[in-house]
Amino acid sequence: MMATTHALAGVVLAVLVAALFPESAAGASVLPIAAAALGGLFPDFDLYAGHRKTLHFPVYFSAAGVAAAVVAAAVPTTLTVAVALFLAAAALHSAMDALGGGLELKPWLGTSEQAVYNHYHGRWIRPRRWIRYDGAPEDLAVAVAFAVPAVYALDGVAETGVLAAVVVSAVYVLLRKPMVVAAETLVAALPDTFIDRLPSRFVEDIR
Repeated sequence: MMATTHALAGVVLAVLVAALFPESAAGASVLPIAAAALGGLFPDFDLYAGHRKTLHFPVYFSAAGVAAAVVAAAVPTTLTVAVALFLAAAALHSAMDALGGGLELKPWLGTSEQAVYNHYHGRWIRPRRWIRYDGAPEDLAVAVAFAVPAVYALDGVAETGVLAAVVVSAVYVLLRKPMVVAAETLVAALPDTFIDRLPSRFVEDIR
């Protein structure tokens, strides 16, 4: 799924916590919402270094999130709630990736059986392909579905950020497949010196 979809999922998680537990400080400032959005984004920082393995921890993030939630329940400050939301959103991201496509350059072809790596069991989780690939129309639909309650509950900078994420998502969906064609053309023209610096999964698919 798109990074923006994951970020919006984190925001909705923060909104839900604030609605269910108003005493939790989740809605007291922008920090918990920003932490949840960043947690939703964080696993994808490994895009060019072992994507969906280096920073994706479906089991360990979940365990850490539960522990942080216990701390936040016992000591409900803005900081403890923000940390719990960050870890919970990162865990949600790691788990959600199993619902999408595989790791190949053209995931709409459905040739990869690697969705997200489970470090606890030491193996790859296969893609379910409920969302066929990141940037698919259904991915945008999920992003919009997450954005609706967030826009309803938030205002100011947070609301603007949610709307901006939806716009970015829509643009990405339009450009998703053309970007791959452009990447293939570019990589084919690059000398081997530069090819060696690219993620192997991209180069293997292109060449």
